[in-house]
Amino acid sequence: MKDRAWVRELVVSALAVLLALVVGALLIIVSNPDVTSAFGYFFARPMDAVSEATDAVGDTYRALFLGAFGGRQQLAETLVATTPLICTGLAVTLAFRTGLFNIGGQGQLIAGALCAGWVGFALHLPPVVHVLVALLAGVAGGAVWGGIIGLLKARTGAHEVITTIMFNYVALYGLTWLLTTSAFQRPGRNEPISPVVDHNAQLAQFGGTRLHLGLLIALLAAVLVWWLLARSTLGFRLRAVGANPDAARTAGMDIGRAYVLAMLLAGGLAGLAGAQQVLGTDLPLTDGIAGSFGFDGITVALLGRGSPIGTVFAALLFGALNSGGNEMQAATGTPLTLVTVLQAVIVALVAAPALVRAVFRIRAERADVVLAKGWN
Repeated sequence: MKDRAWVRELVVSALAVLLALVVGALLIIVSNPDVTSAFGYFFARPMDAVSEATDAVGDTYRALFLGAFGGRQQLAETLVATTPLICTGLAVTLAFRTGLFNIGGQGQLIAGALCAGWVGFALHLPPVVHVLVALLAGVAGGAVWGGIIGLLKARTGAHEVITTIMFNYVALYGLTWLLTTSAFQRPGRNEPISPVVDHNAQLAQFGGTRLHLGLLIALLAAVLVWWLLARSTLGFRLRAVGANPDAARTAGMDIGRAYVLAMLLAGGLAGLAGAQQVLGTDLPLTDGIAGSFGFDGITVALLGRGSPIGTVFAALLFGALNSGGNEMQAATGTPLTLVTVLQAVIVALVAAPALVRAVFRIRAERADVVLAKGWN
């Protein structure tokens, strides 16, 4: 039954993406001047309007797909965008399975990037050792930043949504200030930018593209999170606390300790994303190092439905949308904001599975029957 429920959730998520593409197509039609012009004389020549609408939607989605997967360079850029989304999505997923809503991935990512970046450009260590130390520093920085949230939750009952929001601002403006100090600002420069990390601390890149070793590390992190939640004793305790903290407390589990551990691990995952950004993608620290990856990780985790493997595929989808959106805008003139709309609609529909079932006339009971027949 558990396997059938997982399959049903996967089907609903796929239908949510399909429905979001339909909504996107409607937006393309109403915003394209050629299409709206053709609809002006629809009753005289209806096929002109249909043809223009079909061409507009087809050209836009074709450009979006080719921009994400149309060649080696395009695929590499998609995977570069996917890499930090996997880690920040896992940071939200792990905390969520423990009953915590971690929306502080942005701050934890920045903390990780700060620590990894400083180790990267301030220290001079041998190859391999340097990059490992820098990665561990990034994980440690994010873990400490997230662990503080868990400690506040365990000791004072402070709600993690409020504290993570505030800590995002602390990390962002702390980064902005540090980049004006002599310890972080590149000598001879006035803008907030750090020195480039040492060559020995840089993640190896593949095939003359920006794709780097961080992707494999992110995939390994996803496997480890899956093993932790599904196969380990600690994961069972975290899931038990997330499912019913009162019952877990009655069973003798330390709820406060679970919250601290969950936020330590979640922060470490987001910190790993920050380390990947500064060691593999951007190389120097800037005040824009985090982009929106911390916040996008929330939507990735929601689309992944609390599953580490689902989070990986959701991150790939959002990475493709982010990467292909630039090509779509350049090739067809469709505003890049369409990608943002698609992401928002996808998440809204995934959060409302009953609406998706209603649109496609799927009843939960009927879906169970169909899955049962197919399973047997």
